Amino acid sequence: MSDVYDLHIDTDVTVQLSDCRQEDARAVFEVLDHYYRLEDVEPPPTEGAGPAATVWMATFDTAAGQREEVRPPRLTGKVGALLTGGYHAVAEVEKVLATGFDIESLQAVSGDQETEARLLLASR
Repeated sequence: MSDVYDLHIDTDVTVQLSDCRQEDARAVFEVLDHYYRLEDVEPPPTEGAGPAATVWMATFDTAAGQREEVRPPRLTGKVGALLTGGYHAVAEVEKVLATGFDIESLQAVSGDQETEARLLLASR
């Protein structure tokens, strides 16, 4: 691989959380937000806007941020997580999540330049 190619590796990881309560999704995002820079987050639905959201989504830049470790809060239940992005970036987010939560790897799908990891997160 050339050095030019290495400079263009995508550092953004999209994190989708599902099958969980909104406070659990916020707790997981808060842990990642202390470590990486939050790029984008889908706002929670407003009252009366229809059925409650079942998937919460945020994008984190793994190349930037404070890298401030934080003690993860307890989750009320298991949280389904889908991580999508470059190979190295997704692996980095998995490592950060593994420092605070029990992780069960459910599936990994690899493409040409991106990978997708399905995880189940739980409190320790």
